[in-house]
Order: sequence, then C-alpha cells, then structure tokens
Amino acid sequence: MQKLSTAQQKMFHVVQYQPLRLITQNSLSSMCLKLMPSRPVAFAQIWKSWFSSYSLVGNKNIILMGPPGAGKTTVGRIVGQKLDCPVIDIDDDVLETTWNMSVSEKLQDVGNEQFLEEEGKALLEFSASGSVISLTGSNPMHAAGMQHVKKNGIVVYLDVPTTVIMSRLKSMKVDRIVGQSPSASLKDILQFRKQFYKRWYDIRVLCGGDITAEVAAEKVLDAVKRYQNSELETFISTRSSRSGRSMEKESDKYFSDVVTQGLASDGGLFVPEKGVPKFTAGDWESLIEATYVERAQVILERCIHPADIPASKLAQIIETAYGENFACSKIAPVRHLTGNQFLLELFHGPTASFKDFALQLVPHIFAYCIPRSCNYLILVATSGDTGSAVLDGFSRLHDADRQRIAVMIFFPEDGVSPIQKSQMIGCQKENAWSVGVKSDFDFCQTAIKQIFTNSDYTGFLTVEYGTALAAANSINWARLLPQIVYHASAYLDLVHQDVIPFGSPVDVCIPTGNFGNILAALYAKMMGIPIRKCICASNENNVLTDLIRTGVYDLRGRNIIPTFSPAVDILKSSNLERYLHLVANEDGQLVTQLYNQLENQGHFQLQEDLLKTLQRDLVAGWCSEEDCLAAIHSVYSTTGYILDTHTAIAKVVADRLQDRTCPIIISSTAHYSKFAPAILRALKIAEINQNPLSQLHLLSSYSPLPPVHWGLLETLKKKGNEHYQVCAADMSMLMSTIETLIQNHFMRVH
Repeated sequence: MQKLSTAQQKMFHVVQYQPLRLITQNSLSSMCLKLMPSRPVAFAQIWKSWFSSYSLVGNKNIILMGPPGAGKTTVGRIVGQKLDCPVIDIDDDVLETTWNMSVSEKLQDVGNEQFLEEEGKALLEFSASGSVISLTGSNPMHAAGMQHVKKNGIVVYLDVPTTVIMSRLKSMKVDRIVGQSPSASLKDILQFRKQFYKRWYDIRVLCGGDITAEVAAEKVLDAVKRYQNSELETFISTRSSRSGRSMEKESDKYFSDVVTQGLASDGGLFVPEKGVPKFTAGDWESLIEATYVERAQVILERCIHPADIPASKLAQIIETAYGENFACSKIAPVRHLTGNQFLLELFHGPTASFKDFALQLVPHIFAYCIPRSCNYLILVATSGDTGSAVLDGFSRLHDADRQRIAVMIFFPEDGVSPIQKSQMIGCQKENAWSVGVKSDFDFCQTAIKQIFTNSDYTGFLTVEYGTALAAANSINWARLLPQIVYHASAYLDLVHQDVIPFGSPVDVCIPTGNFGNILAALYAKMMGIPIRKCICASNENNVLTDLIRTGVYDLRGRNIIPTFSPAVDILKSSNLERYLHLVANEDGQLVTQLYNQLENQGHFQLQEDLLKTLQRDLVAGWCSEEDCLAAIHSVYSTTGYILDTHTAIAKVVADRLQDRTCPIIISSTAHYSKFAPAILRALKIAEINQNPLSQLHLLSSYSPLPPVHWGLLETLKKKGNEHYQVCAADMSMLMSTIETLIQNHFMRVH
C-alpha cells in the first residue's frame, strides 16, 4: 500500500484535532478575510485526493468502541470483509497473545484496578495501520492507551441502549464486567463507562435492539464515509437557482459558515442542500430511554459535521447549554393536560421561554466556529422573548469570548409586555445591549436584513473596527436545530410514558409567529418522528391562517394588532421562506419570485399544487383575545394549571381543529409569569399593581401550577442599571447606534 509523505501525515493530523472548517472559513466579507491567517493552498486538495487515492480508510484504522455485548468483534469482522482489510480483536489478538492467558484468567489473577493498567500498557505497545480494530469494553478507561490508538484511526462508537446490553450479557451468562465492584450493579457500571466512550469517539453509530450485525456494519461504513466526505454537507440559499449552484462550487457554504453569516448574500435563508438527516425507527427507539442531553447530542451530531464541531466538543457545549441553568432536570418535560392533550413545557430555561433552548446553545457554537482574528456583533430583532434569551445566552460565554463577541437586540419600544421589557433591560451585560425602536417588530426585522445586505456599511465596520456582523434570529440555521430536538424528545417521552407505542402518530399544535418553531416540528417529521399534522395557531395577526387555508399571503392594508401574545404579533414570518422552498422542491427561482412580489406588491398567491402539498402537513386556526383569556381561566378552574397567553392560543385552536384520534402535543412556549397582567385579568383578579415584581408575588400567592418562574423573579429583584437606548424607526439612526456601541466595546484596528 502506498504511504503518505511525512508532510501529508502531519497535514492529516491537523484535520484530526482541529476542525477543517475553522481553516476554511469563507463566510466573512473579503475585507474580514484579510484579517485571518491564510491556510496552505494545497490543504483542501490533499484532503480530497488522499481519500480518493486510497481505500475507504487508507492507512488509517477504523476503531470500534463500545460496551461489552455491543457486537464490536462481529461487526468488525464484517466491516473488514467488506473493505478487504485486516481485522484485529484486542481481546483475542493482542491481550491474550501478550499475556499468554485468557482475559478472564488475567482479571482473576490481578484484580480490576491492575487489570485496567495492564490492559492499557498492552494497548500502548500495539501498532497497526489500514485495519479494523475491535477494542475491549474497558479500553476507553485508559487515557494514554486510547490517545495512542486514536492517533492513527477513526474511533466509531457502537451506541447500544443499556437495556439491550444487559439483555445480551444475561443471555451470554455474563453478570460481572471489568471495573465492577461488588457493591455496584451491572447497570451502574455500564452507565459509568459512558463518560469514557463519550471522550474518545469521532463517530457514533446507533445500534438498537433488533439491529443485525450486518446492518450495524453497513451503518459503520456509511458513518465513516460521511466523516471523510465533509465537503458534501453544503448549504444553499432558498433563493439560489439550480443552474447557479453548479457554478458556485468554489464558494460552498458549510455549517460553520452559515452560523457566522446568518443570511445568504442574495437575501435568502440557508438550508442544507441534501436536506435534514433521516433516522430509522430503530435509531429513534434506541433513544427512548435516553436523557434529554443524550438525545440532543445524537440528533445534533447528525446535523453538524464533525469537521465543523467534533463530537467531544459538541458534547461539552450541549452539557453546558442544558445543565443547572434549567430549573427542571428533564429540560423539556411533557405533562398531561386533559383528555388526549399534552403540554410540552418549554419555559424552564433561565429566561422563561422556548427561545432558551436555542440561545443557551448557539452562542457557544458561534464562539467555536468563528475565527479568532475578528470581532463579531450579533444583531437580533425580537418581538419579546428572543431578546432576553439572546442577552442571557451570549452573556454566559467564557471571558475571552465575551471580549470579541457582543450582541445587540432591537425590540419594538411599545410592542412588548412590561415584564418582557424589564427582563431585556435587566439582562444587559458588558457585551449585551438592548435598543428599543419606535416601531413594530416587522420594521426591526426588515431593518436588520437590510443592514446585513448593505455591503458598504458592513465593509466599513470590518475595516474600521475589525468587526463583522452576524445574526442570532431564527433566520440563523443553528437556531432551528435545538428546536428539532425538543419536538423529537416530546414524542419519545410519550412512548417512554407508555402513552403510545413507537410508530403511532401524534399531532402538534404550536403558537406561531415567525414560523421557526413549527418548521422545526416539520423537520422532526422529515427525520422520522411520526407527526401527523402540525397545527399552526395564530392570534388576531392571522396572516398565516389565511395562507394555509387559502394559499394567499396578503399584507396589504394590514398593520400589526398588539395582543396579549406579543411573540406572535408578526405579519412577515421569516422562516416561512424555508418551508416554501422545501415544498416547492427547492425551486429557488420560484421562492425569489414570491418574495419579490411580496416586497414590491405586498402579497403573493401559491399555485394550487403547492397549496395542496402544504395542506398535507399543516392546518391552521386563530384565536381572539377574549377566547385566549377564557381558555386561561377555564384550564385554571378545572386543573389548577396556568397557561401563558401563547399556549392558551394553541389550546383554543387545538380544541377546534383536533379530531381526537391521536394524542396532541401543545407547545407551551413561555411561562405565564412573563405576562402577569393578562393572566391576572384572565383569572378575574380586580386589583392589579403596576409593579411587575408585585404582580408575580400576587400570582405566587395563589400557589399556581407551575410555580412562578424562579429566573424571572431573580431578574426583576435586581436593581441594576435600567438605562437602555431608544431609537427612532430610521435606518440611518439604527446604523449610527450600532457604530456607537461598537466604538464603546471594540477597539479600532488602526
């Protein structure tokens, strides 16, 4: 077999330990690129030619790792046969040969602790290339040994549910494994070992209970191919034409690019060119017993290539995002409400809304993906909940990242609730600022889009301050991924609670404004979660209801009506563009025509075939202010549970549109504490103090379910600086405000 040169080997080791995409950033303007260290010109060519010139792995090893009973030896043999390469079983071919005794004899001879040391020592002396290697279940517990074998291999984790492993070991009459003390159960030691597997793997392969070794081997090969072919996981704009894509391969966009760039240069939104990944029923079933964090990691690993974020780093980010900052250990619990209705509680994060799921995670992803040589200012438009969630999320970055990453939110000065405004002002930090705009949300959102596409202005900020602009609104692809996770997790929770068997359908009902949350549910459906219908619930700003029922999207003569549910007081739903691109079979030209017509004439109408496709996924309804308050009162009177105003909209629409033939999961997108005046009015409490903190104390006195939100109480108790910027609805004023705040936070580059 042909060998790589020393230079090529060194180059490949860079790929192993530093994500390729960090070197191939092309999302910045050409001016900002000049601030970045240049990469070796031949790097990408070496990467591509190396894999095309050799077999699937070249002289690298495929290293199979997993618990005892995972099938590493059998799967390894099949993989080796398919690749026509040597197969090495560490137990049989290394340990027993080295020790001249069986593994069980060695364990009995030296005991657990010494066995692990001896096993690791044998691994350190082992060397191979171009082989399939099956590790022992305990190899990953020896750090030096694993570092040694990982240097020349791709580590594949055969992830088998613990219940399946225990069943297999029982059938093999194995009741104890290495490292298990007399006081520890087999289940406990298997759980304990997971932390070591998580530390070392490059790729995870889900192996559910009924999977055969042959199928597992095919999944291993598919996963390794994906790992190698990182250049295939590209993103396109919703407005790009098919003919134009083939000509733009020089400027392919990858995950790390779209995270930092946010909006495509043609004004469209980024979507994965090959669509979202598909999971088999067995894949999903293997996650039924998993925790929320474990589910999130599995799903996000399939959506984010390890060349962008390696699995071990992604695990750290996810554990940071969904840890003690969430009040409920289940993170996104599903609660039975009444009849066939269930609530997906998405308000246990630090700022009490579903936005926390994305915005506790995305800042860390963003900080990892961006180059170190440029400052970044995140611009965000919010109709309420996004603002405090963005401010809180980016203020939790590590100190060094806060020095180079700042965030500025724009909210309608008179279009959010008093508590939401107090929360946004209270969440301001040294790198996180709030700006009230004397207009509505649609103006804020449109203004940010115009700023991003103003190359003269963005170029000036880059040259003058070394600062690039980025978006954290739901137009950013990374914002959608965590929302897919909680929709999938909710379904798996119903299966785990024996409400339904896996494969039985559910409906979901989601209060919808900017279309991101319901789009994430549709993506979960495409990935294999058995969602039957997505019910789009609107308030009196019911433009989406009209579109879904008639195919007409008409903004002419419509102004936003302020309601008790401000997060859905939206007429221009940004993420709708992604869905129309999907149902139009990725016809970017059609999407461009529709949105040009919307921009120029204020309306568009979908073709009949497109509308029929849309209506296979979606149904829609809307709720009046009176019905919203009545639903809150009714549910509290019968159950003691308080819905927030957005969840109440979804409850009303679900009652009207569900057919009761399957469970329906209602997304509870915010905690009622954020809308205390409306809740107190709904509960017919006459005396309402204007002080937000007093309102929450009054609600708390009723011993409601769930309790008043802890994070919101803490924020309102702070007597911090209440100063914030207020700006006229004028583009030049907004741009001036942005520059002033950049001056105060980032130094000039000359």
